[in-house]
Amino acid sequence: MTETIIRRSKPGAALGEGLLWSQRDGCIYWVDILGNRLHAFYLADGSEKTWYFPDHIGWVIEREKGGFIAGLMSGFYELSLEPFILKHIANPFPHEPGNRLNDAKADDQGRIWAGSMHKPQNKKSGALYRLNTDLSHIEVDGPYQVANGPTFSPDHAKIYHTDSGENDVFVFDIVKGEAVNKRLFVHFPDDWGSPDGMTTDAQGGIWIAHWGGSKVSRFTPDGALDFSIALPAKQITNVCFAGAALDRVFVTSAAIDQPDDREAGTLFEIPSELLRGHTGLEPQKFRG
Repeated sequence: MTETIIRRSKPGAALGEGLLWSQRDGCIYWVDILGNRLHAFYLADGSEKTWYFPDHIGWVIEREKGGFIAGLMSGFYELSLEPFILKHIANPFPHEPGNRLNDAKADDQGRIWAGSMHKPQNKKSGALYRLNTDLSHIEVDGPYQVANGPTFSPDHAKIYHTDSGENDVFVFDIVKGEAVNKRLFVHFPDDWGSPDGMTTDAQGGIWIAHWGGSKVSRFTPDGALDFSIALPAKQITNVCFAGAALDRVFVTSAAIDQPDDREAGTLFEIPSELLRGHTGLEPQKFRG
């Protein structure tokens, strides 16, 4: 029931997204993409911290040698928070100046897989990119209307990736480091909302946020719906496991175009009793 959901931030984030559990820093990082902000929620004491960016920020991923890689509207960046330093790496879509990076995760080879989208969402110009450890990048697949996700199977033999604009979640096999054999994993009917951010649990289930659907759902590895958890905001954007035992689940939401949704733009935590014993996987770090 939604009344059991725990509020971990004030509402109002225009586009809460980009969840990352950091064991190193003991916090959940999450962004407000349209607010150009990165937030941290520290699990030990519930304190918070915010950093402001000159551009829309979609995500941060920890770097093995320290700091982060960040995805902004203008591409990939090296990031230090203390002190605050941004250094541009590359813009993977110079031919699409209206595009921005949207969501990303690192794989077990230390590479980052990131989607993009057209900011006004009026053309299908998004794609799935990969940032390699030598800081080169390639376009893996496209076009997408709103490239979202991604997430990996526990053995990193598969990558799941979404086109939220088409309500489709795809799965690829990863063979010799490359994504091949793209196929449909699940299609969301209209009354589910649209598939948004995703994560994988240690048991192989895929957890998907429902934009416009007020819930997150767990799917089995064969694409069957296992169960859903209702949330008190309509536009649910991302989900991740956190904590030392990876037995806590956090969820972001968006307030954009939701003037009557009092909970919109809140960071939520789902109570452990609703997780049915599922635990998460430690996020991979960028190794470049």
